[in-house]
Amino acid sequence: MLDSREIQKIIPHRYPFLLVDRILELEEGKRAVGLKNVSGNEPFFQGHFPGYPVMPGVLIMEALAQVGAVVLLKMPEYAGHIALFAALEEVRFRKQVVPGDQLRLEVELQKLKRGIGIAQGKAYVGEELVADGILKFAVGPKQEG
Repeated sequence: MLDSREIQKIIPHRYPFLLVDRILELEEGKRAVGLKNVSGNEPFFQGHFPGYPVMPGVLIMEALAQVGAVVLLKMPEYAGHIALFAALEEVRFRKQVVPGDQLRLEVELQKLKRGIGIAQGKAYVGEELVADGILKFAVGPKQEG
């Protein structure tokens, strides 16, 4: 299990854009399960939507991508790099995510060749699937510092 500090040693995201609180399961290069506790204090709720707070779907996909980045960047050959979106496909938003929800973010790497990859992502609240899709990505340059 990885906490927020350990996640930040692997991926470059920081508040307010770090959207993963904990990694519960990790098989580097294969799959991971992460958690995002959705708080009413999230900055995006100020404008999305006043009086009817809903987590933007694109941020649910970003949270899945961050879990996927942990799967990838934990591999020794990609440590210190960044992972960049190349495409999202077959994305479905099935239920609204609101303050108080806890997102369980499951990502499985399906293909990886020369730094280009495809992963399947699924986001749940409890046992209910709230969003899913195919994440395509490319490994970016190694980061300094």
